[in-house]
Amino acid sequence: MTQGNMQLGKQGVTDNFILTLKNHFKKHRDIKVHVLKSAGHEKQKIKQFSEEILNRLGKNYTSRVIGFTISIKKWRKEKR
Repeated sequence: MTQGNMQLGKQGVTDNFILTLKNHFKKHRDIKVHVLKSAGHEKQKIKQFSEEILNRLGKNYTSRVIGFTISIKKWRKEKR
């Protein structure tokens, strides 16, 4: 499977963003979310975006923040 890419802009994590992310996971196992400057380039803010995305997606996902990129991975089984 290939790796998908998305961008997170000034509107932040919206319902439409989560819906688009879920649709990307139908074709990809890994997705990189690039946080744009308009969304905020503070490490704490990017970690908050990552936590919010995971809370809204569910327990089958994990994330890792590297710089201004959030790497999200989908697992077959739920993580505890």
